[in-house]
Amino acid sequence: MAQSGAEYAEQVQYVAQSRAKGRSLKPLKALVPFLKPYRGRIGLAMLALLTSSAATLVLPAVLRGLIDKGFSAAQIAAVSHYFLLFLGAAAVLGAATATRYYFVTWIGERVIADLRKAVFDHVLDLTPAFFEVTRTGEVLSRLSADTTLIQTVVGSSASVALRNVVMFIGGLALMFVTDIKLTTLVILAVVLVVIPLILFGRWVRTLSRQSQDRIADTSAHAGETLNAVATVQAFTREDYERTRYADAVEDSFAIAVRRTYARAGMTAAAIFGIFGCIAAVGWVGAQSVIHGAGGPPGLFAHAISVGQLVQFIFYALLVAGGVGAISETWGDLQRAAGASERLVELLTVPPAITAPRHPQPLPVPAHGAVRFENVEFRYPTRPDSAALNGFSLAVDPGEAVALVGPSGAGKSTVFQLLLRFYAAQQGRISFDGVDIAAADPRAVRRAIAMVAQDPVIFSGSIADNIRYGRPEASDDEVRASADGAAALEFVEKLPDGFATLLGERGVTLSGGQRQRLAIARAMLRNAPLLLLDEATSALDAENERLVQHGLANLMEGRTTLVIAHRLATIQRLKRIVVMDQGRVVDQGSHDALVAKGGLYARLASLQFSGARGE
Repeated sequence: MAQSGAEYAEQVQYVAQSRAKGRSLKPLKALVPFLKPYRGRIGLAMLALLTSSAATLVLPAVLRGLIDKGFSAAQIAAVSHYFLLFLGAAAVLGAATATRYYFVTWIGERVIADLRKAVFDHVLDLTPAFFEVTRTGEVLSRLSADTTLIQTVVGSSASVALRNVVMFIGGLALMFVTDIKLTTLVILAVVLVVIPLILFGRWVRTLSRQSQDRIADTSAHAGETLNAVATVQAFTREDYERTRYADAVEDSFAIAVRRTYARAGMTAAAIFGIFGCIAAVGWVGAQSVIHGAGGPPGLFAHAISVGQLVQFIFYALLVAGGVGAISETWGDLQRAAGASERLVELLTVPPAITAPRHPQPLPVPAHGAVRFENVEFRYPTRPDSAALNGFSLAVDPGEAVALVGPSGAGKSTVFQLLLRFYAAQQGRISFDGVDIAAADPRAVRRAIAMVAQDPVIFSGSIADNIRYGRPEASDDEVRASADGAAALEFVEKLPDGFATLLGERGVTLSGGQRQRLAIARAMLRNAPLLLLDEATSALDAENERLVQHGLANLMEGRTTLVIAHRLATIQRLKRIVVMDQGRVVDQGSHDALVAKGGLYARLASLQFSGARGE
């Protein structure tokens, strides 16, 4: 269905909304759907965690027995018993810890793999409107840096935090059992330590989010620059780009240092506060051992044994270690919450174009009839300017029609709407009589083949690139398409032929060779509607002749729309549609339009008189 300008604006502004969100760990809830499929393994990891925690909590009690029993000959059997208990607890602790590590690490790797696939799958469904306001480098940063942070939490920090929570609760409970008065003092001290930790935690979360944003900025800048490295070098702007990237890196570093200061301060406060409390409470316990029940009244007026004091201190150390570890992992949780928030932003951006609940099927076989009826369209980033304004055009099956006009006339917008990258705000566009707004966008695109002015070549083999539009095609069909596109002659000269691997974006090929591979790809797709976006404008005369031969083979029997800037390439077409300011202002053959005068005649006069003067 067509979307309103307000709906487009909502998508365009979606990315900026994150700055107003809260500072809690709520964004981590978005990971729950990714964890649910692995409930069994999570349960085993939790069981191993509880087992290892229980084994750890048993050790101080065993140590108490050893101390209180002494090491006399009369107690040798009891001492041996306690050593065996200690050895058994250590064995259980080792096995349970290894089991927990395996399952937690597996879950972390699996969840992050699923999360990356889900984000990438969703991003592929987003239309160009989203990428008008979001840089590709930022998306890549979220897929890499942010997911790595979450992996740290799911595969490690969360388990450590849970383990230390269990140790804290268990240790605290056993401290009460060991000595109520000393435990009460510990609790009062811990409360004083927790308050600054909460304040530090909020600061860390804010800085973590800022740090991730700066990392995304550096990735976006690097991606943009590297994708245009030839232009950068041609204009000798290397130093400028180096400076820009260095500034972005330094900004990221400065935020990271501030975050590190915050985490270091939080850790120092936690460790000093907790162990200071233990020292104070241990001193009180030592006085109780020394004075015993017969000591002076007050704080020390209760007797405990040396074994009890040692047991209590060990439990206090476990509790303190638990709080310290939780404070350490709290920073990781804060950073992961910020990363989850950024990934959720991507996952919740609604695609501007979606399939209807009950899409109307296209006719089979498709014929390629196209009709625009009073279409109006405004790009979401330019709502005050109509790219198409009352545009109407009908193209019959098998007809070849050229679209010409000055820059900004709306020619490329016609292609964008046909491909369902955008939806018209008014009017109707039909394909073989079916309103494309009522059809599945993927079904519409499957009926279209396109050759762009600057075709995209992927970094696979030549055969992979030709087969991209129809992966199931046989080797013979790939070869026939290359032959029809006049590409076979250069492919066969390569050492590995169709198996030749191409560099990123096809940099190892000439412009004419890339164009002919794109024509072969479109030919193999065998779609009823062909879109040609000035496929020969950047070619020399020899390459243009070869490409034109391939295009002639490609256009045969197909409905074809051609965007043309060089009028010499479309003179043979029977119908040329002249566009200006988003409207059709004239149409006819080349000779008829020249005879009429008007916009086309002026464009032809400028081009052909310029050609004669060369």
